[in-house]
Amino acid sequence: MSELPPRRKVRDLELMGALAHPLRAGLLRYLMAVGPRTASECADAVGSTASNCSWHLRQLAKFGLVEPTDGADGRQRPWRAAVVGLELGALSDDPTARAAQLAVFGTAHAEEQTLTQRYLDRSDDLGPEWRDAAALDSYSLTVTADELADLTRQVDALLRPYVSTIRADPPPDARPVYAGFRAFPRLER
Repeated sequence: MSELPPRRKVRDLELMGALAHPLRAGLLRYLMAVGPRTASECADAVGSTASNCSWHLRQLAKFGLVEPTDGADGRQRPWRAAVVGLELGALSDDPTARAAQLAVFGTAHAEEQTLTQRYLDRSDDLGPEWRDAAALDSYSLTVTADELADLTRQVDALLRPYVSTIRADPPPDARPVYAGFRAFPRLER
């Protein structure tokens, strides 16, 4: 398999501030999941107005995260994600950068909770093949820091070929799927 496009490394504090905004983060992740959509289509998906989404999409475009697609006619202006994913890296030792990273992680965590609850609430709307294929698993591991880093790289290598913004020719019955992976030392109270 050829080399997959890299995730965008996020180190700029202003960009992290933009990504900590729940609507902007939701818009970007929505476009990364489903492909090009208009501001009106985005508004339906993220629970906002088309004009509000349009403004926030333009803000994301200033950071190079989204872009208008070919064929935009001014009235129906579809947008698409301009990145295949984001990488914030390890938590920074700098308190300001660390606070910005934590804000981005908090926004992502809140959206993950929303998507998980939406799945649980509406799983009856799915066919049995999708309910059977879905997974809400958790594991308690005993690993070294090196083993955890290696495991994380392996999981990334398994998932990346299926990333919506990378996969060029999915089968006709494929649909957007949320997959989250968290791995960190368990800290007791």
